[in-house]
Amino acid sequence: MTDTHNSVRKQLRALDVLKGSPTDPPGFESFPATPHEAFEQWLSNAIAYGVVEPHAMVLSTVSKDSAPDARVLILKDVDSRGWHFAIKAASPKGEQIANNSQVALTFYWKEQARQIRLRGRAQQLSEDECVQDFADRPRDSKVSAVASKQSAMLASRDELLEAVKEKKHTFSEEAEGVAASGWKVYAVAPQVMEFWQGSPDRLHHRLRYELGEGDQWEKQLLWP
Repeated sequence: MTDTHNSVRKQLRALDVLKGSPTDPPGFESFPATPHEAFEQWLSNAIAYGVVEPHAMVLSTVSKDSAPDARVLILKDVDSRGWHFAIKAASPKGEQIANNSQVALTFYWKEQARQIRLRGRAQQLSEDECVQDFADRPRDSKVSAVASKQSAMLASRDELLEAVKEKKHTFSEEAEGVAASGWKVYAVAPQVMEFWQGSPDRLHHRLRYELGEGDQWEKQLLWP
């Protein structure tokens, strides 16, 4: 066991770190007044830079027994209400949010060595918006959402494929309406948000936005 541990340790130690770090500082001193504007700037820059799936993010929640849980989702939108994502209400993450709406989101763009973290409350959007989001999904995505008993025990891959095949034949506008009723879109209104720029010398750049009195954002540079 020790030999295996040492082998893994050596492999990890040999890996490159922060290869995508830019040489220029991020200019946090002149960043926008709100994290929403700052995120939009960095997102546009990431897309132009060719970052792979910059809209992928980790959603962290807390279970009923106070155990942390996390998984990768896709960012749907950003507006004044917050950062949007969509889930099935009956999924474990849906049940966790129903029990505790305080969540965290994390983005990591390794090509630029950039990380964005935010914590806040997940608030469900209107039913009309939830239904519309489901309606906007490609048909195959709707079918897979209907067929999946998310996180339930699966006997085999064949069981899943058979369920999807059956739903493809029976899927209709009526079925779509029923499925949409269990599809929820949330917006996370951040209370704290941090922008992190990695540096090869490990003197990383960090900027925190925190919501203060009168719903005004306060900016603060942080030590690495």
